[in-house]
Amino acid sequence: MEEHKYTEIAPGIWGLKIVFVNIYMIATGPEEWILVDAGVRGSAGRIKKMADELFGEDNPPAAIVLTHGHFDHIGALHELLKTWKVQVYAHQQEIPYLTGHTSYPPADPTVGGGMMSAMSFLYPNSPINLGTRVHALAKGGTLPHMPDWQYIHTPGHTPGHISLFRGRDKVLIAGDAFVTTQAESAYNVLTNKKQISGPPKYFTPNWVSAALSVRKLKDLRPAVAATGHGPTMRGEELSTQLERLVVDFAEIAIPKHGRYVNDAHPARLNNVILGTVVALSAVLAFTIVRTLKSKQLY
Repeated sequence: MEEHKYTEIAPGIWGLKIVFVNIYMIATGPEEWILVDAGVRGSAGRIKKMADELFGEDNPPAAIVLTHGHFDHIGALHELLKTWKVQVYAHQQEIPYLTGHTSYPPADPTVGGGMMSAMSFLYPNSPINLGTRVHALAKGGTLPHMPDWQYIHTPGHTPGHISLFRGRDKVLIAGDAFVTTQAESAYNVLTNKKQISGPPKYFTPNWVSAALSVRKLKDLRPAVAATGHGPTMRGEELSTQLERLVVDFAEIAIPKHGRYVNDAHPARLNNVILGTVVALSAVLAFTIVRTLKSKQLY
């Protein structure tokens, strides 16, 4: 995604890179649209300018949806909400970080080996307080004002991280569940060098959940992936690299050392994934048998 200029990701979806993070705008009806994430502090003017050009002046979004509440995804919220009288939505498990109650775990500047990681001890991890302007998303994956979309709970990077999926054309807005550049490298992030990666290492505290979330997104077979950091990826390139990320997640994504890696040892990771698959299979089998019995077919 080109810096300073928004680009069309797919029909009715536009993205803008702001310094090192992406925000997205989605048309959801005649003159109605949704903002996904809110960039870094100081970016409200650029977001409003993009909205004016795409949807007309004095036409605020119907809602703002957050993939999660890290500082680089909520930075312009307070400024935007001064003039946009709209509601903000996030996953229930993300609400404590958006209402002033809970801080995120501190960054780990020892992982990743790049300048973005080395500087991460400076990144804010304290909560913001949106008060009554923020609401928990409904259970079941529905999104306000977005009937063609569903959200998928993709924890790991944060407890309430979500990704957005439009089933009719398989467009995925992944947030930071996985990214398409090496988020730990300042050079790669600023130049938008394309490279599928796991979530940013320095701010991901739960690698077992992160691995399961990437697998969940891969199983959707997305045709287009727009992420929180990096350029849009699509087609065979996306499917091939996403498959490799799932298969080699421990090698590609998980740091070799660090504050949050003890529970993500490859053997434990494989056991957790296998256990999850077995458990889901058992639930499915039980459901099928119960359904057949209820219909007197078994």
